[in-house]
Amino acid sequence: MLTDSVETTIDFAPFRRQFPALQQEVNGRLPAFLDNPAGTQVPQDPIDRMREYFIHANANVDGAFRTSRASTALFAETHAAMADMLGAASPSEIIIGQNMTTLTFAVSRAMARSFVPGDEIVVTTLDHEGNVAPWRALEERGVVIRVADIDTDDCTVDMADLASKITDRTRVVAVTHCSNLVGSIVDVAEVCRLARNAGALSYIDAVQYAAHGNIDVQAMDCDFLVCSSYKFFGPHLGILYGKRARLDALEPYRVRTADSVPPGRFETGTLNFEGCAALLGTFDYFERVGRAAGPGQSGRRELVRQALSAFRRQEHALGRQLVEGLKRIPGVHIWGITDPDRLDQRVPTVSFTKDGMHPDAIAESLGNDEIHVWSGNNYALSLTERLGLEATGGMVRVGPVHYNTSEEIDRLLEHVDGLRR
Repeated sequence: MLTDSVETTIDFAPFRRQFPALQQEVNGRLPAFLDNPAGTQVPQDPIDRMREYFIHANANVDGAFRTSRASTALFAETHAAMADMLGAASPSEIIIGQNMTTLTFAVSRAMARSFVPGDEIVVTTLDHEGNVAPWRALEERGVVIRVADIDTDDCTVDMADLASKITDRTRVVAVTHCSNLVGSIVDVAEVCRLARNAGALSYIDAVQYAAHGNIDVQAMDCDFLVCSSYKFFGPHLGILYGKRARLDALEPYRVRTADSVPPGRFETGTLNFEGCAALLGTFDYFERVGRAAGPGQSGRRELVRQALSAFRRQEHALGRQLVEGLKRIPGVHIWGITDPDRLDQRVPTVSFTKDGMHPDAIAESLGNDEIHVWSGNNYALSLTERLGLEATGGMVRVGPVHYNTSEEIDRLLEHVDGLRR
């Protein structure tokens, strides 16, 4: 469940104007970017930070000259900023990489060095393939994959079934923080507790959740958590948190010249330093929103928390408007939580089908009207298979974030209501 700690109501119009893409008219009207679950737009700060990096600090790290020293400092600051956002105990617990899926493959391979045939990994039907395929790849080593089911009525993880799948052979429990397709939030603290009690590791995919709520890895007591900054208004980077003791215990595949300790031991090869500069620009934006949301607050960790709580308030209103509006359209079926009293148990990522219409045709029609949405399974393949929707094209996915407006939701609803088979 998501909760709000912010009392201040923010006018997001000034912050919306800080996103250049949102100001670009197409055929006389502004696009409605409701495709955010696949990647958000970025404010001006990351763009400026990346430009400044290329001009003033474009060098590899750990050199003895000015631009390299600047790049080294920037890289260290990125680790510190992500540690603040996720509540990590130290920047050394933050690993920066290409994307969530690549990082998860790297970690799963490192873990597998100590696995033996018959060891078990638990995943769920709700998960994105990025948190399923890296674990399924270990079946070639004799690892057994056990899948926790969902309640098909509201597309939530069946926690009793998940608990029953965890045994004394379980080595890893890998679950999503919230669904990238239907928005359902998972009680990850409880999942981590179940894993811990069984002597297993917890691996949390927070890619979809990170833009919608605060994360505290220490309070959650997870062993690993992964997210991607392009889902929270930043560049295309993947970020992995791991408890320092867990990182120290793993031996990743790396070049001989890589650092022998985390995080460098997991960051083998030249990384995307310009992307790190852009990510720091995202934190500039967060801090500005946080100051507006919580006057008198200071410190990056608290300002980021204030910003994300303020985003949640705005998104909750948009999500309610979207769900209630779709429920009124004949022939539309929303997949996931729709009970008005339970909307705080989901993020505003909402997927639907409409009788007699292929999801791709709906998305294309909306796209022709510059209303950007996705269709298909959106890599939540196990979920669309379980719901019997894979063969019919999956779903249409709509995902507002804080910079979207009530008018954009109305525009989408009007268009969907006017569609005919």
